[in-house]
Amino acid sequence: MIENKINALVSPEGSLEILSNHEVNRLKDKSEGGLYRLFRQCALAVLNTGIETDDCKSLMEQHADFDVRLVPQPRGLKLELINAPASAFVDGQMLRANREHLFSVLRDIIYSNSIPISAAGFRRDQPEDITNLIFHILRNARVLQAGRLPDLVVCWGGHSINREEYSYSKEVGHQLGLRGLSICTGCGPGAMKGPMKGATIGHAKQRVKHGRYIGITEPAIIGAEAPNPIVNELVIMPDIEKRLEAFVRAGHGVIVFPGGVGTAEEILYLLGILLHPDNEDLPFPVVFTGRKENAEYFEMIDRFIRHALGDEAASKYEIVIDDPVRVAQIMKKGMEDVATFRRAMQDAYHFNWMLKIDPVFQLPFEPNHDNMRSLALHQEQPVHLIAANLRKAFSGIVTGNVKESGIRQVQQKGPFEIAGDPALLTPLEAMLEAFVKQNRMKLPGATAYKPSYRIIRGAAA
Repeated sequence: MIENKINALVSPEGSLEILSNHEVNRLKDKSEGGLYRLFRQCALAVLNTGIETDDCKSLMEQHADFDVRLVPQPRGLKLELINAPASAFVDGQMLRANREHLFSVLRDIIYSNSIPISAAGFRRDQPEDITNLIFHILRNARVLQAGRLPDLVVCWGGHSINREEYSYSKEVGHQLGLRGLSICTGCGPGAMKGPMKGATIGHAKQRVKHGRYIGITEPAIIGAEAPNPIVNELVIMPDIEKRLEAFVRAGHGVIVFPGGVGTAEEILYLLGILLHPDNEDLPFPVVFTGRKENAEYFEMIDRFIRHALGDEAASKYEIVIDDPVRVAQIMKKGMEDVATFRRAMQDAYHFNWMLKIDPVFQLPFEPNHDNMRSLALHQEQPVHLIAANLRKAFSGIVTGNVKESGIRQVQQKGPFEIAGDPALLTPLEAMLEAFVKQNRMKLPGATAYKPSYRIIRGAAA
């Protein structure tokens, strides 16, 4: 009989080898202000790479006996893993990808929780400080490479997609790889893995020896979307808002594949930013793409965007159906336009400092029943605020679907209530129902999807 859990002592894989006594104590601290629980949760998630689950609460319960301990050594430190998933090992040795991801978690949790303490005057509610924090986390993770021409394509899409949609995303990635472009995704399965897998083949054909497959995640989602093994640069941002900003600051263009509420959240975040007047002339290629069977899906997304945000928002993206080559060509040309613009404006290739992001998209939104019920979901407000509040609504549904805290809230108090202007909520509800019918809310499981939300039509927020 094969044991499904393993005890192991693991050495660092180049990310972080030494810690101060203060940092060690914070990681051991199991109190509310300590980092132990956060580190344990993220460590368990990366050790479950390849496991088909998107229920963070269930994952934690199944591995309630898992523990991770820091073991100081004369030459650095090691991690002692107790009852770790056996899938992270081969012949008793941890897979190198899992080991890299494990120490990336350690690196980013320590770093993002150290900057506010060490930086004089740092404030988490100041836009410039938030952007600087994101820059420092990315730089510390060595994601930002000075002198490298724009080549990073961010790919968004659902973790719960069918085999044909996955194959299409892989072919798009293949075409991007053939053109020497790098891939950045949310690091999980489905449309986050497909482009990376395709790009590895394209890079191999072109003899690209150091292909970049960057995964950007955050603690609340990593348990539901464990990093896929292709990710060779993993970054854990402090929360979803900083994760989204990291995508658009470090990336040079975005491709959107079919997805559910998480993908809709990303789309609304991006469009809300691109609609800011200060970003009007800033080149940022955006393509929505899928198989011919997905044409109706993107027509639905396009209708919703035009209804909620107007035709100007729809002008910020191009829809390409069943043509991976065309998608890659648009991105390649877009990279050249980005390089030309930033060179002319003397802006960095590696970090989009010029992009104007309104604070409403930066400050963390805590999805709970009161905050969800009080969202301003009406059209009598500036268009970027409509996008921001819709983004929060989708973020709350994601939380209720797959994040441990949200699942517990919904179990205890019932579904989140979403109220507002019926003219806005009616098409929103129709789109959500389509996501459910198409199995885009969660990975197919033993039980049917039970909505984590309830639309309150006719009620003012």
